[in-house]
Amino acid sequence: MNTHLNRRHFLGGAGALTVSVLMPGHAAQAATNGLEKRPPLDPRKLASYVSIQADGSAVAYFGKMDMGQGTDVGVAQMVAEELDLPAERVLVLAGDSATSVNQGGASGSTGVSHGGATLRNAAAEARYVMLEMASKQLGVPMEDLTTANGVISSKSTPAKKVTYGELIGGRWFDTQVEWNGQMGNNLSVKTRAKLKDPKDYKVYGTSAPRRDVAYKLLGTGDFVTDIKVPGMLHARMVMPPVAGSVPTAVDEASIKDIPGAKVVWEKAFLGVVAPKEWDAIKAMRQLKVTWSDVKAPFPEQKDIYDHIRNAKTVKSGGEGKMLKEPEKVEEAFKNAARIIEATYEWPFQTHASMGPACAVVDYQPNGTTTLWTGSQKPHFAGDGVASILGIKPESVHAIWVAGPGSYGRNDAGDAAAYAAIFSKATGKPVRYQGMRNEGTGWAPKAPASVHKVRAGLDKDNNIIAWHFHSKSFDRLNVSSNESKPEDLLGGQMLGATPKPGNTYGTPAESYVFPVKQQTWETIAPLLDAVSPLRSSHLRDPLGPEIHFANESFIDEVAYATGKDPVAMRLALVGDARDRDLIKAAADKAGWQPRTAARKQRNGDIAVGQGIAYSQRNGTRVAVVAEVEVNMTTGKVRGKKFTVSHDCGIVINPRLLTQGIEGNVCQALSRATHEEVKFSKENVTSVDWETYPILDFTERPVEIDVVLINRQNLPPTGAGEGSMRPVAAAIANAIYDATGIRMRQAPFTPDRLKAGMA
Repeated sequence: MNTHLNRRHFLGGAGALTVSVLMPGHAAQAATNGLEKRPPLDPRKLASYVSIQADGSAVAYFGKMDMGQGTDVGVAQMVAEELDLPAERVLVLAGDSATSVNQGGASGSTGVSHGGATLRNAAAEARYVMLEMASKQLGVPMEDLTTANGVISSKSTPAKKVTYGELIGGRWFDTQVEWNGQMGNNLSVKTRAKLKDPKDYKVYGTSAPRRDVAYKLLGTGDFVTDIKVPGMLHARMVMPPVAGSVPTAVDEASIKDIPGAKVVWEKAFLGVVAPKEWDAIKAMRQLKVTWSDVKAPFPEQKDIYDHIRNAKTVKSGGEGKMLKEPEKVEEAFKNAARIIEATYEWPFQTHASMGPACAVVDYQPNGTTTLWTGSQKPHFAGDGVASILGIKPESVHAIWVAGPGSYGRNDAGDAAAYAAIFSKATGKPVRYQGMRNEGTGWAPKAPASVHKVRAGLDKDNNIIAWHFHSKSFDRLNVSSNESKPEDLLGGQMLGATPKPGNTYGTPAESYVFPVKQQTWETIAPLLDAVSPLRSSHLRDPLGPEIHFANESFIDEVAYATGKDPVAMRLALVGDARDRDLIKAAADKAGWQPRTAARKQRNGDIAVGQGIAYSQRNGTRVAVVAEVEVNMTTGKVRGKKFTVSHDCGIVINPRLLTQGIEGNVCQALSRATHEEVKFSKENVTSVDWETYPILDFTERPVEIDVVLINRQNLPPTGAGEGSMRPVAAAIANAIYDATGIRMRQAPFTPDRLKAGMA
C-alpha cells in the first residue's frame, strides 16, 4: 500500500493529526480520537498519557512502541486493568512525538516494566478522577462507588450509575501528576490513586490477541518503505570502498544521462538523489568518484582476538566484594590448592534486519519538519534529525512506521539522518532507503570480546575465589538513542566527533563465593569515525557473550570437581527465586545428573543436554538446551529448549511465551551461525550469503516454556532476558554430547570438526 501525504498535512501547535500512520490498523481512529484539540504535551499532565473517548473507551499515549512482540497489547491490558475496561476497549497510540512524551522508545526490555508502569499509574489516576466526578454527579461518597466495564455505580444504590463516556468522554483530563523530571526510559509519574490489589485482577494473566497480525500478513497497513510525499525525491548514499576513505573528486557529469539525478556532496558525505528510485540506484552505481588513499584500518580477521588481548586499555571497571582491594583477590588465588581458568571469545555481530532501513524527511525551515522512521526510538531519531539540521527539537514531528525491525541500534537512525541531510540540501522531501549491503555492512555492530574466568579451589574442591574479566571494544562507541550527530554516520561524515561511552558490563547472577570479583576493560575502536565496525546495542547488549563465558565456565568447574552442573548451580546461587527457576527448568527438561560428558551417540549423531541461567534487570531465566551434533559434518542442531522464566507478574501469557520463543531462535542463530567477517579494508559480511542466519529448516523442534508468575511483584521485562543464557546452554550441551568444549562463538561446523581433531 502507498500512503500519499500532503506536505503540510499536520495542523500547528501541539498537533491534532489529520492523517495518521501511527499504529498500523488504527489510522482512522487515531485521526482525532473524538476529542477537542489536544493541549500541549506535558509530562506533568494526565492528559499526556490517557484520555476517554465519547463512547467510554480509552486511549493510551505510549512514548515507546512495539517492535513485533505485542508490547502494545501488554500496555493496553495494564491500562485496562486499572480503568476496569476490557483490553479491547483500550487503544494504544505509540511512537509519535505529537501524541506522546518521550518514554525512550523500544529499549532495554522496558516497554512494560517502565513505559507500561507509567501508563498504568496514569490509568489509575484517571479512574480516581472519574470517581471524584461521579461522586459529585451522583451525590454519593467515593467509597460507595465501584467500577466495572466502564461504568461507575453506587454499591448501596445500584440504580445510581454513570458511564465514563457520560462523565468525560471527548474531553481532556485537567489533572496534574507528579513527574520525576526525566525523559526516556526512566520517565515515571506518581499519582494519588492506589493501584489495584492483585486479588482483584481481571485482565492481567489473560491472553489478549496481538493487533498487528492482519496488517503484516495481509498488507492492510503501511510500512515505512510505503510512505510517499508529493514532490519527494529518492536518495542513495555512495559509500567508500575502504573504510575511512573520503571523496576527493566527484565527476557529476558521469550521471548526466540519468533524468533529474543530482549529487549531494559535503565533506565526507556523498550521495545522489533522483525523482525515481531506480534512477537514484543507477546514479549511485554510475557516479565516478576519486577516493582518498588511506591506510587499511582493520587487522586480519584471524587476528581480532589477539588485537583485543594486546590493545591498550582505554577504561576499566567492574564490581565485586574485593574490587577496591585487588591484592586480596590475588591473595585468595595464591592460597588456592588448585586454579582452573579458561578464555572465551565472541565475534562482532550485526542485526541483519529483514531489509535495509528507510526514512522520509520533509525539511521545513520555517515550519514543522516531519520524519517518518522505522527506528525503535522515534522521539530520539527526531532529536537527531533536529541536531543534524540545526533546528529546535520541538520543530520536528517524528512518526514511527513499521520497518524491517530491530533489536537495538541498527541502521534506522542513520537512515533518518541521511534523509534529513538530503532534504535540506535539495529543499524537497526525500526518501532514503539503504541497499542490502549497506544495511548489513554499515549498521552498528555488537562488539567483539574476550573473556577470561578463573576459579581458585581449596584442597576439598570448594571454590574459594572467583574472577571474571572481559576485554572488549566499547559497547557504546555510538549511543543507542540516535539523538546526536556524533552518534550518526551522517553527522560524522559532516565532521561531528564521536564521543564513545567507554563502558562494558559484568555477569548478572546470584552466585556466592568467599571472594568474587567481576571486572572489564575497553579498548579503542579500530576506526575513530565513519566505521562499519562501530559498536552499539544488539538485543540483550553484552548478555549472550558475557554469560556464554560465565555459564560455560560454571560447567567446566562442575565437571572438574566431580559435580553435577545443576546441583552445583543450586548450591551456589544465593537467591531463592533463582533456585526455584533452575530447578523448574531442570525438572521440566527431565535433567539426569552427571559428573562428566555422557557422549551419547546414535550413529553419526551425538546428543547432549546443557543448562545455563542468568538474571537481567530483575528478570531471571534458566535454559536447558538439547542438541544434536553430526560427528561427520560438525553441524549443530538446537533441537529442544526448556525455558523457565521469572519476570514478576505475567500480564499476557501467550505473548510472553511467543516472545521467549523468538529470543531462543535468535540466540540459537547467534550461537551457531552469526559472525561479522571483514577484510583489512572493510566489512565483507554484506548480505545473508556472507552473514548467514538461522533458517526455518534449522528452527528448534520444540521450545517448552515454564512461566513462573509472581503476582505480587511488578513486571521486570521480557524482551531480552531469555536471549542471555541460550548460547551457554548450547555450548554446555555440545560438551555433554561430544566432550568438546566450545570456547569461541559461533559454534560452526569447522570449529566443531577442529575440536574433534
